[in-house]
Amino acid sequence: MTDPRHPGPRGLDELRDPVQPGDPGDPGGLLDPLEPADPFADEPADPFADETDETYETVETHEAYEAYEGHDGFDDEALPVTRAEVREQQRDRRRGRSRRVRGVIVLLVTLALVAGAGWAAVTYLRPLLSFSSESGDYPGPGTGEVAITVKDGDTASAIGATLQAAGVVKTARAFAQAAAADPKGNTIQPGSYTLRSQMTAAGALALLLDPAGRSVPRVTIREGLWESETFALLAKASGLPVSDYVAAAKDTADLGLPAQAKGNLEGYLFPATYEFAKGSTAAEQLAQMVAKTMQVLTRLRVPPASMERTLTIASIVEAEGRLAADRPKIARVIENRLAAPMRLQLDSTVSYGVQKRALTTTDAERANPNPWNTYVHDGLPVGPISNPGEVSLAAAITPEAGPWLYFVTVNPATGETKFATTDAEHQQYVAEFQKWCSDNPGKC
Repeated sequence: MTDPRHPGPRGLDELRDPVQPGDPGDPGGLLDPLEPADPFADEPADPFADETDETYETVETHEAYEAYEGHDGFDDEALPVTRAEVREQQRDRRRGRSRRVRGVIVLLVTLALVAGAGWAAVTYLRPLLSFSSESGDYPGPGTGEVAITVKDGDTASAIGATLQAAGVVKTARAFAQAAAADPKGNTIQPGSYTLRSQMTAAGALALLLDPAGRSVPRVTIREGLWESETFALLAKASGLPVSDYVAAAKDTADLGLPAQAKGNLEGYLFPATYEFAKGSTAAEQLAQMVAKTMQVLTRLRVPPASMERTLTIASIVEAEGRLAADRPKIARVIENRLAAPMRLQLDSTVSYGVQKRALTTTDAERANPNPWNTYVHDGLPVGPISNPGEVSLAAAITPEAGPWLYFVTVNPATGETKFATTDAEHQQYVAEFQKWCSDNPGKC
């Protein structure tokens, strides 16, 4: 649509001679002759003032104006009315170009700053991060001696924390990573170890996995030992006198014995391999063994009220049975004789009562009235006669079904044992045992 202010294309004269106040083209005197025709007269000095009207005088035709650099390519209805409008359009275009140039410059500067920051990060931070990673471990191999203790149930992370606190490794994380990378990293045994200060994590792990690195008393208590025999082995391993263990056994308040034991430690020193903490007392070591017994009994679901009886039967089974397959049968013989009732008449109880290890017993020993002698007393002995292992405990808990009332080991060398339901059959097996003794003088 044509702008009513511009009825049509204007000639060059109209472009050069805008309407003046009082002219016929000024209807009603709308243009105040007292006000400047240029609405930007109050603005600061025109930065384009040096451009003269000659700038436009070269535009002789409408086509020439279209070729002029300031022409925006739109319909000539939008042609400027006055020089001021032309100048304003030029100023706007130049301001726009200036803004675009400044935007491009700002963008380029920003990109340059970002690139520079990235380069600085790669150049300076990467070595720092690398150093941090590398410094998580000491170069090793370490110096001096540092004693540390690994507790039962400690994880690799917990052990690493102990090592870091003791100054053995630089970080617990480095040790945990070394343990995770080693197939044996989760097999570290509890106990005390002697390591070095500022070791590599891998070096510390190697010492912890080496059994020779343990600096704690280590002792193996086999099944069936008496309390006195156990004390001797403990004293040899720990360097403590036997008297310390004897005294600790008399003061059982802190040993964890159940009330049914009546202060008797026999039967509650569970056979196993123990590693006691360095500097532990005799009482502490005995308490650890009692705790192990209670743990096994609980795992086997033995009620507290039955623990003493179970241990007593299991201790006899341990003393009498050589082969694991025979032990449930021996337990059945004990239960059958108790139920009959019949005296047990077991030489193992006699030997314990007189504290004499022997394959056979004498008439005098069998007549000894000690409370463990089952030739003299009915029922079970007064308490356990040894420290039974888990196989004998299981046999006492679940005896094999059968009618047997007798048993005899006919070959002590091999442990062969025969079971009988009648005394006559039993005497035949006794004869076999006596023949073995005669064939092996000094063994019975």
